[in-house]
Amino acid sequence: MSDDNIQASAARRQRVQRIKKCIILMFFLAVTVPLVLCVILLVKVSSISERLDSLTLQVKNLSDMVQSQQELLNDLSAETVITGQGLPVSGETGREISGPVKEAFPDPEKQSTEDIAEITAGHKVYLTFDDGPSVYTDDILDILDQYDIKATFFVVGKETETDREALLDIVNRGHTLGMHSYSHKYSEIYHSVEDFACDFTKLRDYLYEVTGVKSNVYRFPGGSSNTVSNVDMKDFADYLSEQDVRFFDWNISSGDGGKELLSVERLVENCTSDIEKHETSVILLHDSAAKRTTVEALPIIIENILAMEDTVILPITEETEPVQHIH
Repeated sequence: MSDDNIQASAARRQRVQRIKKCIILMFFLAVTVPLVLCVILLVKVSSISERLDSLTLQVKNLSDMVQSQQELLNDLSAETVITGQGLPVSGETGREISGPVKEAFPDPEKQSTEDIAEITAGHKVYLTFDDGPSVYTDDILDILDQYDIKATFFVVGKETETDREALLDIVNRGHTLGMHSYSHKYSEIYHSVEDFACDFTKLRDYLYEVTGVKSNVYRFPGGSSNTVSNVDMKDFADYLSEQDVRFFDWNISSGDGGKELLSVERLVENCTSDIEKHETSVILLHDSAAKRTTVEALPIIIENILAMEDTVILPITEETEPVQHIH
């Protein structure tokens, strides 16, 4: 083979090699570029998803904050201290309560014949309101006054001027004042019996400071059958018994304790449909800024109960048989 042919053959081989390299490079790019773009896209989608989750959580937190702040709209003078009409005031907890104590319940000896007749009714119904005071406490009290009904309020430790006035109003209008923990923070209250006792004492002292009432009825946050506490709830119940305090759960729930805002119709149905099944019906309701429909439903609930035969609505008293989920 001549030198010219050899050179021509070598040139062709080089061209073929270059073409092969170009084809391989194009194939590599054709495969790699989409994969890289997919990876980038997945990273972006993941980042956006995390951002959406973060925004959703922020919205939820803001929503909860708004609900809480609704209760504070009228509390611009929150630093003003009400001394409880001359009663001793102390920032300390665990002190011995001294001085005159208002009656926590109506005096049986002062009850009229009509009152005694009510107590002998076949169906006794107790309206109980947890988590107050709130922006709706005054509305609830006005509705109860309208029907000449007494109820029981299991309150928490809110210390604004408006809240203090609401606590006094509950007592002065003749309703039973119960305790529902000071902080309502499950992780703190149920951490130990000692922590529970500290929270209990703080609330009991505060209520006495403001109202002069030494409350002796209690409702556990979440009820005595809650599954949050790692400590046996009977240990907390024993502590309350040592303090001469009874706890009350419920056997009828309005269902207004969740995040969903129930309709008036649903609330009325939940509160009244099972009353005739019980001699004693303790109805769980909530006094909270987020429970507008509970206030709207209350007059209908009361009217439906009063229309039932041999049925009466009463406040919790010393004579009330507790409804308890644990024994």
